Amino acid sequence: MKKLLVSLTVVCWSFNFYAQEYFPKNDGVKTTDANYTVFKNATIHTTPDSEINNGTLIIYKGKIIEVGNSVSIPQNSVVIDLKGKHIYASFIDPFTNFGIEKPKKQGGSIFSPGAQPQWGASREGHYWNDHIRPENNALTNFKYDDKKATEYIKEGFGVLNTHMPDGIIRGTGLLVALNNEGTEGERLLSDRSAQFLSFDKSNRSKQVYPTSLMGAMALLRQVYYDADWYASDNANTKDLSLEALERNKNLPQIFEAGSRTNGFRADKIADQFNIKYVIVGGGDEYARIDKVKATNATYIIPLDFPEAYDVSDPYMVNIVSLGDMRHWNQAPTNPSVLSKNGISFSLTTHKLKKVADQKTRLMKAIEHGLDKKIALAALTTVPAQILGKSNLLGSIKKGAYANFLITKDELFSKDNIIYENWVQGHKNIVNDMTIKDINGTYDLTLAGKTYELSISGKPDQPKAEVKLGETKLGSKINYKNDWVTLTFTDADTTKTQYTRIVSAIGETPNFWSGKAILPNGAETTFTAKKKPQENNEQKKDEQKPSDKKEKPEVVSVTYPNIAYGSPELPKSETILFKNATVWTNETDGVLTETDVLIKNGKISAIGKNLNAGKAKVVDATGKHLTPGIIDEHSHIAAAAINEAGHNSSAEVTIEDVVSPDDINIYRNLGGGVTAIQILHGSANPIGGRSAIIKLKWGEDADNLIYNNSPKFIKFALGENVKQSNWGSTTRFPQTRMGVEQLYVDYFSRAKAYEKRKKSGQPYRKDIEMETLVEILNSERYISCHSYVQSEINMLMKVAEKFNFKVNTFTHILEGYKVADKMAAHGVGGSTFSDWWAYKYEVNDAIPYNASIMHKQGVVTAINSDDAEMARRLNQEAAKSVKYGGVSEEDALKFVTLNPAKLLHIDDRVGSIKIGKDADLVLWTDHPLSIYAKAEKTMIEGAIYFDLEKDKAMRKTIVSEKNKLSTLMLKAKNNGLKTQPPKKKEKQHFECETLQSAY
Repeated sequence: MKKLLVSLTVVCWSFNFYAQEYFPKNDGVKTTDANYTVFKNATIHTTPDSEINNGTLIIYKGKIIEVGNSVSIPQNSVVIDLKGKHIYASFIDPFTNFGIEKPKKQGGSIFSPGAQPQWGASREGHYWNDHIRPENNALTNFKYDDKKATEYIKEGFGVLNTHMPDGIIRGTGLLVALNNEGTEGERLLSDRSAQFLSFDKSNRSKQVYPTSLMGAMALLRQVYYDADWYASDNANTKDLSLEALERNKNLPQIFEAGSRTNGFRADKIADQFNIKYVIVGGGDEYARIDKVKATNATYIIPLDFPEAYDVSDPYMVNIVSLGDMRHWNQAPTNPSVLSKNGISFSLTTHKLKKVADQKTRLMKAIEHGLDKKIALAALTTVPAQILGKSNLLGSIKKGAYANFLITKDELFSKDNIIYENWVQGHKNIVNDMTIKDINGTYDLTLAGKTYELSISGKPDQPKAEVKLGETKLGSKINYKNDWVTLTFTDADTTKTQYTRIVSAIGETPNFWSGKAILPNGAETTFTAKKKPQENNEQKKDEQKPSDKKEKPEVVSVTYPNIAYGSPELPKSETILFKNATVWTNETDGVLTETDVLIKNGKISAIGKNLNAGKAKVVDATGKHLTPGIIDEHSHIAAAAINEAGHNSSAEVTIEDVVSPDDINIYRNLGGGVTAIQILHGSANPIGGRSAIIKLKWGEDADNLIYNNSPKFIKFALGENVKQSNWGSTTRFPQTRMGVEQLYVDYFSRAKAYEKRKKSGQPYRKDIEMETLVEILNSERYISCHSYVQSEINMLMKVAEKFNFKVNTFTHILEGYKVADKMAAHGVGGSTFSDWWAYKYEVNDAIPYNASIMHKQGVVTAINSDDAEMARRLNQEAAKSVKYGGVSEEDALKFVTLNPAKLLHIDDRVGSIKIGKDADLVLWTDHPLSIYAKAEKTMIEGAIYFDLEKDKAMRKTIVSEKNKLSTLMLKAKNNGLKTQPPKKKEKQHFECETLQSAY
C-alpha cells in the first residue's frame, strides 16, 4: 500500500504540470498518456557548440523535462536506449509560406485595363495604398498541410515560420509546429510571430502605385512618417493599417529583399527609422561582403544555388555572361563567406523547388567551406533567436519543446541517417531505427572463393557492390525483415549467370551466413565477415589522389563581380602627364606641350617642365588631355527610371536605385565619361529626384553618388506626361493645358504645406511636399524634359509666378525658338546634337539648335539620354562645329564645363584648373575627332579605364569563361543537372521606359 501511495503522488504531480485540456473529442474512450519518455546513452548535441556524451533526455507532454548525464528516471517511464546514436534539435525555417497560397495577380500594371493610377484603394478604414497591409494576419488564410509538413519533417524540420507572401508590408506571420497528430491549438506556437515586408506589390489589388522599386521605397518611408503622425493623436481619421503597424513594431521585422543590392536598400530605410530588419537575402551576398557586414543585420539565406549551364555546344558559351557563370561557381561559398565575416544568418528552404533539395545544397555549402557547427546554428539557434523563441526552440534544454532528431551519425556526415524527428513530443519515423545497419565492407567466402562485398546507402534501401579481385560483378541486394537476399553475376562464364545467397541477420550483423545457390543450381553455404573499421579507413588513405573528392575550384571575386571588374579598386595616384595638349576650359585655353601634375586626387600643378619627383610619369606627347565628359541626362546605372503611378512622384529618388554593377558604367568610362546625372523618366509632369554620380567602376552605390550632391528633380512636358501613346485614360492630366494647371495646383499646395509647417502647428510630414518646398525655396533645381516652345514658355512663367527659376530644359529641341526668353529667365539648355523626327513633337528639330542657344547666351550642353550615345559624346559635341560654327573649345565645353555648370558642380570639375578634382581623360587624338580613343580615364586621381589594361582584360575574360565552361562540362559529366544557356537582355532605360512587370 505504501508503494501505491508513492506512485500516485508521482502521477498527480505529473498531471499538474500542464493545464487541463478543453477540446472535446468524439472518438470514443479517451486515454491520456501519463508516461515520461526517456532517451538514454545518446550523444546529445544540446547546442551547436556543446554536447553530452552518453546523455539522458526526458520528455513529457511535449516538453523537455531533463537533459544531462546524471538524471533520475521517473518510475512511469518508457525508456529508449540510443547507444551509438545522436540527438539534435529539430530545424526551424524562419521564412516560408507553408499552408498559405499566394494570391493570383489581379492586375495593377499601368497598362492594365481599368487600372487606377492615382489612388484607387479598395479598402475602407485602411491605409490609402492597398499594398500596405500590416493588419493582415496570416492565420486568416492558413490551412495546415499534412503532406507538405511530412516533406519538411523528413528533412529534419520541426517548426516553420509562415506568412502571406503578398504586399510591401505583408502583416504578421505564424509560427507552426509540424505536429501532424496535434490539434490546431497545439501546433500554433504564435499567431504574431513576426511582421513581414518586401518591395513587391500586393497581387490582391489593381492599384497601380507604386510602379517601380524606388516608388516602393518612397511609399515605405511615407508609411513610417504617417505612422508616427497617427500615433501622436493628430490625425482626424481612422486608419486600421497604421494602428496595426504600431502594434507590430516590437515584433521581429523580416524583410524579403531577394538580392544583396535590395538588402542594402532595405537596410538604408531601416537605419533611417531606427528599425532592425532581418533581411532575406539573395544568395549573392559574397560579392559585396564588406558592405553586407556593414549593415549589422541578421540575414536569412536561401540555398538556391544555380545549376550549371549546358555549354557542351561551344557556341553557347558566348550566350552566358561571365557574371552568371561566376555566380554558378561562387554561390555555394555564400554561407561560408558570411560566416567567416562574422555575419549572423539563418538558412531557409525558400526558393528551393523541393524541400528535399535542402540537404544536398547544404552539403554543397559545407564542401565549399561552411563550418558544420555554423550550419547547425543556422538551422536551429539562429532562427530561434530571430523569432525571439530561444527559450523554447533551437536547442535541447529543460523547458524547451521536445523537438529533436535522432540520427545514426553526426548530422552532416556523409552516411548519416535521420531515424526519427520528434515534434512536441510526437514521434515521426523517417527511417526505421530498428533495422539493423549492415553497411560496411565484408569478406564473402563462397565455394572456395573470397569476394569483397561493400554495402552502403539507407538501411532499408541498401546498395551492394561485389568484386572478385579487381573485377566488379553485377549485383542486386534486397533487405527486409532482417533477411538479406543478394544476387551477383558469375565471373567465370561468358554467359550472364547468377549466384544467389540468403541469410538472416542476427543481433550482431558483423557476421552472417546462410544458403547459397550457385549458377549451376547447386546449393552450398557462405559466410560474410565484416572487415574491421580501421582497415576500411586505411584503405581510404591508400586510395589514389584521383579517387578522393576534389576540393571545389572557385574563381576570385572582382569589383564589380562581372566582366571587366578588378580584384582591387583603383586608388588615387600621384601622376605627371608630360608634354600633353591640355584643353583647360579656362582662360588659358588650349596649352601645347604642357605638363599636368595630379596629387591626392586633385590637379596640383599645370606648366612646362614640371618636376616629377616620386610621381608616375605618363608620356602624353602627341596626345590630348581634357576634363572628363559629363552627361547631364543619362539613364544608365539605375534599377528603375520611371515611377508612373502618380502624376507627381517628387517623393521618389534615383539615389535609392543606383545600380553600381551596370556594365554601361565601364563602357561610358571607355568613352571618356566621368560623371552623369541619372534622371527620372518622363512619365509624369513632376518626376522623381535625380542622382548625380561619378563613374567609379567597382565602388558600391553610396560611393558613386557625389559628395554633397546638388539637389535636382526631373519635370516633363509634352506627349509623355499627357499620355498620348501609353498608359491610363483616367489619370490627370490628358492635355497640355492640364499640365500647366497641375503645376499651379502642386506648387500652391506646397506653399500651404510650408506655411503650416512654419506656423508651429502639428503637421504630417509629406516627402512629396517637402521636395516641392525645396524647389520654391531654390534649394532644389529642375531639369525639365521639353520639346515644344509653347510649353517651354509656359513652365518659365509658372516658375516666375512662384518666384523660382527653372534650371535646365533638357531635350529642348525647339530651344532655338525661345533662346532669348531662356537667356532672360536664366535657364540652361541640354540638348541632342541632331536627333529629330522620332515622334511628332520633334518635327521642328534642327541641328543648329545648340549653336543658336549658345550664341544667345544660354549655357548649353549636349546630352545622351542613351547608354550607347553616351560613349561618343565627344563626337556629338563636334557636330556643333559643323552645324553653327561653334569653336572647338566651346564645343568641348558642351560636354564638360557647361554640363558641370548646369549641375552646379563646376567648382569641382569641368575644367583643368589647380585645386579641382582630377577627373581627366587622356585621348589618343584630337578629342573631337572620330579617331580619338580614351586612353586613360581618371576620376579623382584614380585610373578607372586604361586602354592597354582593357585589352589584357579581354583576354582574361575569354580564359576565365573557358575555365568555367570546363567546370560546367565536368559537372554535367558527373550527372548533375544543367540548365540551357540563356542570354539575359539588359533593359536599356531612356525617358519613356516603364517597368510594366514590377
